[in-house]
Amino acid sequence: MVALRAFKVFLLLIVFSPMALRAELVVEVTQGVSEPTPLAVVPFAWSGSAALAEDVAQIIDEDLNRTGLFDTLPRSSMLSLPSVREQVFFRDWRMTKSDFLVIGRMTPVGADRVSITYELYDVLKEQNLLVQPLEVDINQLRDAAHFMADKIYEALTGNRGAFSTRIVYVTAEQFGNQQARYRLEMADWDGNRPRVILESKEPIMSPSWSADGKKIAYVSFESGFPAIYVQYLATGKRERIESFKGLNGAPAWSPDGRQLAMVLSKDGNPEIYVLDTTSGDLQRVTNHYGIDTEPSWAPDGRSIVFTSDRGGSPQIYRLDLGSRQLSRLTYEGNYNAKASLTPDGRFLALVHRSAGSGNKFSVAVLDLKTDRLDILTETGLEESPTIAPNASVVLYATQEGTRGVLSAVSLDGLVRFRMPLRQGDVREPAWSPFLN
Repeated sequence: MVALRAFKVFLLLIVFSPMALRAELVVEVTQGVSEPTPLAVVPFAWSGSAALAEDVAQIIDEDLNRTGLFDTLPRSSMLSLPSVREQVFFRDWRMTKSDFLVIGRMTPVGADRVSITYELYDVLKEQNLLVQPLEVDINQLRDAAHFMADKIYEALTGNRGAFSTRIVYVTAEQFGNQQARYRLEMADWDGNRPRVILESKEPIMSPSWSADGKKIAYVSFESGFPAIYVQYLATGKRERIESFKGLNGAPAWSPDGRQLAMVLSKDGNPEIYVLDTTSGDLQRVTNHYGIDTEPSWAPDGRSIVFTSDRGGSPQIYRLDLGSRQLSRLTYEGNYNAKASLTPDGRFLALVHRSAGSGNKFSVAVLDLKTDRLDILTETGLEESPTIAPNASVVLYATQEGTRGVLSAVSLDGLVRFRMPLRQGDVREPAWSPFLN
């Protein structure tokens, strides 16, 4: 009974500590692979007369370095600054022990456009691996840098980069005895360029991206009770989903962007429903006296995974929407919740509590092919895991002292980094899909 009451509280509450000021998130790598790949990103040559607002090469360097997979060479250790192939002397870069080299050049095109060409070289083989020209608005240089980092990452790892993606998260602030202010914010994957999507005196929770990255669904208490809203990022337009008495929560977009799974208690008990956002048709898909919550879609859109205490403790189940066949996915531990699947459908990231661990919650990954469960974090304060669209990293909320921060860990547990606000408290992260 105690576990059930705690689970109900978990459904409805989000706790923040007071903060004095808002600030940007900052990625801090805390653990990388034992032998990261040495790589040099040379400052790009610029032929314009006025200085640029963004250091494109530095952004690429930071993107790659923050993955923990690469050890980027400091500029002070570079023996030369080539911008074209003819200026590259590979023996110099072998002396710096760099395995790969990135060079580039930038030229103004009119008053507000920039032409960029970047190249990637294998230093040991003295081979060109990638060369690509592009042209962007001068105010899109950071976007261009993330794009180039994606391409370099993919060329070196074989996995698509996720540097051009976004994250959303919830922050709160309180000045003295004043009422707390809650914000739903969006930022680049690295925490730069934060933008307030919604500000409220009442709690905001459970943000969820649409598959095309153009809309976010979330829960807001601004009307005095939980209601689900959909917000269009380009225009700021908001739509309130039809609300019912009781709980309206945990919205989750289907892969085709046409449906929203959600939790409603309009019929007495929290159950999973699916709303067709075009027709308005609402279908109840679970029916049990236990609490069913936190739906998440399978990549093919044919099934939903969700949390339920129908077996006596919170565990993860999968429901086939066509046949209504139900299967339990988690058995290890006395608490498994907030699950989401990787894009290939093989791995399940979740919040896990081991039997006998007290009140310690960790991020874990379940391999659905082998049934192996790997615990990835150790502080025991983790919540709200969200998977990068390239399935490389799980981002989650945790505690650092008395404040909430975002941290991340790779699916193999080898790479870790954290994204704390310089000051403040942050919760409820959600990683966007690929945006280009």
